[in-house]
Amino acid sequence: MNNFGLDMTITRHPLGFSYGEDVTGPMPEIRTLDEIRASLRDPDCSGPEDVYAIAMDVARLADRQELKKRMLLFGVVTYATGTLGEEPIRSQGHVHRKSSHSGWSPPELYEIWQGRAIIYMQEYVADDPGRCFAVLAGPGEKVLVPPGWGHATISASPDEPLTFGAWCDREYGFEYDAVRARKGLAWYPLLQGSHIIWQHNTHYLPGRLQMITPRRYSEFGLTDEPVYTQFIADPARFQFISRPDKVAELWHNFHP
Repeated sequence: MNNFGLDMTITRHPLGFSYGEDVTGPMPEIRTLDEIRASLRDPDCSGPEDVYAIAMDVARLADRQELKKRMLLFGVVTYATGTLGEEPIRSQGHVHRKSSHSGWSPPELYEIWQGRAIIYMQEYVADDPGRCFAVLAGPGEKVLVPPGWGHATISASPDEPLTFGAWCDREYGFEYDAVRARKGLAWYPLLQGSHIIWQHNTHYLPGRLQMITPRRYSEFGLTDEPVYTQFIADPARFQFISRPDKVAELWHNFHP
């Protein structure tokens, strides 16, 4: 994990993380299969009992005050291997709750550490989901989810654990109700052999899914360096995560 700017180790039994001497973080929360069934194509499917572990607010001790001042938070997540019925291991679809300090639903910046991920996102969780994207990313690649979009993170490597870090708003909150009311997001990922195919969720109007690869997001000042390392070098660089209103023009017609 040192390649990603933080001294921490992924654990598999139990699913979670251990932290180095200069790193602080919470006990990981485990999301169980029973907790996420409402977001799955087949709510009665079988799969690993512990689907993923999530630790929000992981940081170097030296950075904690700066992160609090900037209302930023770094989260890390690791997935179990295996499948959820016909679906790959995945998170629940959700939208970020509006933050009181910005008045916006915050964006989120992912960085893949291990395995391969598909960051699925759609403009709206409404009858018409708007533009829908599936971004396939591997180790070191970054994916930015813009403010207010519904999204989920899907493992594209069922035989290898998926692990990633993400910059979030410190006042983060997840809203699931709109997604659960429609039995998930607008597209379901299904495993067909070693490939993922997509099935439209009929609780939404028909639309088009665009499969793409990550880009650099140079308009936000990002580089190819690990995102935590970029924060250490320039703590102001990720202010657009907690204050998306300050760069409102960059979100117009945003393309992942």
